[in-house]
Amino acid sequence: MGGDFFNTKEVAELSGLSVRALHHYDEIGLLRPRRNAENGYREYSGGDLDRLQQILFFKQCGFSLDRIKKLLSNPRFDREKAFELQKKRLILEKERIESMLITLERTLKTMRGEDSMSQREKFKGFDFSCNPYEEESRQLWGDETVEKSNDFIASKSDRERKDMEKTLDELFRRLAEIKNEDPDSDLAQDAIDRMYRVFNESFGHYYSLESFAALGNMYVMDDRFRANIDSYGEGLAEFLSKAMQEYADRQSEG
Repeated sequence: MGGDFFNTKEVAELSGLSVRALHHYDEIGLLRPRRNAENGYREYSGGDLDRLQQILFFKQCGFSLDRIKKLLSNPRFDREKAFELQKKRLILEKERIESMLITLERTLKTMRGEDSMSQREKFKGFDFSCNPYEEESRQLWGDETVEKSNDFIASKSDRERKDMEKTLDELFRRLAEIKNEDPDSDLAQDAIDRMYRVFNESFGHYYSLESFAALGNMYVMDDRFRANIDSYGEGLAEFLSKAMQEYADRQSEG
């Protein structure tokens, strides 16, 4: 396309989003490009692409599309401040990963007799004292949802928790078998529908479509999630993230 405008296909290729997702953003008023007067096709300006970049930053932080729309429409919204907050988040995550990499390297050297570690040093970089996403979850889905989820899991016996783990293990093994499929395909979406139903029917009915999509974002945003899921097959986390977002978008449209 000539000039400073891009068509929907070009924006999809630039951003990695599907054309369907871009159409959905337009329909809900999140990202509304101008229309070509002659043929009615969508035309995205440089400003539209800047807005799309901001939308995707928020999505990577687990924000729902509805919340992103409200944030961006707020006259007090500060784009530079939003980027600074994202930068701080990534720096903290980078520091945590670097600390764990150092521990891993020293552990390997210790195994080879090239180094020695104290018992405390073996666990440097690990921190399970709190859930780093709990506060974010509370902001996204409300205190009541998180408390119910926590109470639901805490109420289960050891045997029931093991059964839940087995169910998840079998689920992710089946999903890994189709990880090379197009996330938008009927095969993938049918599998994600089963995943959504398993999560809600077996684990307490706590996942809205928005929270389900946000969970998919976490699968790729956090290395711990990615590593655990990709242990079933390289690339599974990325596949699930895209397929879960597509599923949420489709169901919302319906």
